[in-house]
Amino acid sequence: MTQYTAVTDADLAEMLSTIGVSSVQELFDRQIPADVRLGRALDLPAGLPEQDVYAHLRELAADNVSAEDEITFLGAGMYDHYVPAVIDMLLGRSEFLTPYTPYQPEVSQGNLQAMFEYQTAISELTGLPVSNASVYEGPSAVASAGYLARLANGKPKFVVSRGLHPHSRETLQTYAHGFGAEIVEVPLKDGVTDPEAWAAAIDGETGAVFFQQPNFLGAVEDATALAAAARDGVGGDGVIVVGQYDPIPLGILKPPGECGVDVCVGEGQSLGNRLDFGGPSFGFFAATEAYLRRMPGRIAGETVDADGRRGFVLTLQTREQHIRREKATSNICTSQALNALAGVVYLTWLGRQGLVELGELLLQRTHYAREQLVTLEGVSALHDQPVVREFAVTLDVGGVEGVAAVIRRCQDAGVNPGYALGRDYDEHATGLLVALTEQRSKADIDELVTVLGAAVAAERSNVEVTA
Repeated sequence: MTQYTAVTDADLAEMLSTIGVSSVQELFDRQIPADVRLGRALDLPAGLPEQDVYAHLRELAADNVSAEDEITFLGAGMYDHYVPAVIDMLLGRSEFLTPYTPYQPEVSQGNLQAMFEYQTAISELTGLPVSNASVYEGPSAVASAGYLARLANGKPKFVVSRGLHPHSRETLQTYAHGFGAEIVEVPLKDGVTDPEAWAAAIDGETGAVFFQQPNFLGAVEDATALAAAARDGVGGDGVIVVGQYDPIPLGILKPPGECGVDVCVGEGQSLGNRLDFGGPSFGFFAATEAYLRRMPGRIAGETVDADGRRGFVLTLQTREQHIRREKATSNICTSQALNALAGVVYLTWLGRQGLVELGELLLQRTHYAREQLVTLEGVSALHDQPVVREFAVTLDVGGVEGVAAVIRRCQDAGVNPGYALGRDYDEHATGLLVALTEQRSKADIDELVTVLGAAVAAERSNVEVTA
């Protein structure tokens, strides 16, 4: 690490004298209790010359493989969709790239209108009347929905489908600990949320229920039935139904607003945002009007000025920076507006019919891929539920290690076959989650079938020899 600092010894002495201490150590001694100090130097290696650091970082970068370097069927929440050039062009304009929070509406009309148009697009996509100007990403949007529910009805129990993304479940669990909510997980049955266990878990203490559409195994859930079970159960109308949705399949699936969902959240990466090593992206958040004033972040609204001209303002801001801390529902310190702008540009570029056509294309290619893969020896469908863009298979290769070996064999052949489900689901230790986007052609799918078939066969032979 570099030891360079712009503060000279004379500067330091003057600053310390001004605040009345003799040394930096005395400043620390006064402020930091001894029992929480490390008590030794950090265990860091000595600094390297700049050119050596560059060479080291270049070696690390060479280990990375991008979606452009292999045929990838990896999904699990982040997807390799094509990003049109118009998005980079618009996001690179200084009007959008450089501004921060639009505190002054009179000089921020462009950004406020972009937020307003984004909210409108999300509302139309989800069938819900209110959307905020985005949050950080999908899992924190789920957790924020939990906090909204806790504030809205005060009930301490959350019923969560095991089909909810593992990262969302973990984030919700972390947040729930802070605001005193209990998580009750409902298992999957035949690839979807077990309807009997779901209904049985909901009681008078249930404040919210959470499911994903399609779920993490790629299966399309009966969202209407899940929402109805929450309302018809012991919890009654007080239960808030939260659905985490993949936005792309909404081109062909029934929107959450028509399924009885109160709050719809999700990961927006697939809407015009690249993978970019896992981020940044944005989380979308839409709800019924009943929860308008408890939504996190900010909401841009349309109004008229003193002369009757159309204008835009920040209508609601539930951040602690704007209202009393005890009434705040969010401490998010940015709206991710640039990433959300990519989302609305992407939806505009596709158009209503384009989104439908994209969904139908994914449906057809996913069906073809699943049908072809299950013909391979040692590969079977993990479930038979309807799927849109992602599906799960089971590999008969001896366990978690066998799946990892199969994935490595495929990657060595230039194909990433998908996500190992055993990382998150002990009950699916030999599961593989395969994702499709419009960038995966029929030829790519056929290549996957060939490469995965060979890898499974090779690993099965290896298991037999070892045994």
